[in-house]
Amino acid sequence: MNADDLEGAIRLMRDVLAPPASTGDWSAQAGSLDWTCRETLVHIAHDLLAYATQLAGREQEKYLPLDLTVRDDATPSDVLAVVEACGGLLLLALRAAGPDKRGWHFGPCDAGGFAALGTAEVLIHTYDITQGLQVTWWPPAELSAAVLARLMPDASTERRHPTGVLLRHTGRFGDVGPWRWNAALRPNGGRSE
Repeated sequence: MNADDLEGAIRLMRDVLAPPASTGDWSAQAGSLDWTCRETLVHIAHDLLAYATQLAGREQEKYLPLDLTVRDDATPSDVLAVVEACGGLLLLALRAAGPDKRGWHFGPCDAGGFAALGTAEVLIHTYDITQGLQVTWWPPAELSAAVLARLMPDASTERRHPTGVLLRHTGRFGDVGPWRWNAALRPNGGRSE
């Protein structure tokens, strides 16, 4: 996956979550999450910023000790602008990264892994938010399939819609037990098991 995939996901998110598309109650629970829709949007921004700093900072052993704070008086439109800004920083880091550049995400992770992680965060949490806002939206099959191929290569999509598989494997359709993205690379350059 690459920056173009993430940019497309951010565009989809903006189109479905920007007013007037979603004028619902942002204090409502975001789907099956314990967070509100607004808190989930802040979480997306936080993770996009974290991925950008991991890749740009070339941290190899842990997450950098930073957090994003969004002021309490920020409106949902303001928070959406923060998400787009943090996404823009990750896009810049992805486009500047060479093929050998690594950051840490449970092991060394390349730019393609961070693009997949960012795309997954945007797609899955946009779905969560739309559930809370009662907006009908479904992540596109092509991006869902790409995320699965990069981050959950053992998740079978044979005779199943890739978005349904992605949502099921991330607990949106019932408890699947513990799971984690598989973004780290093996020492020889391949993905970890």
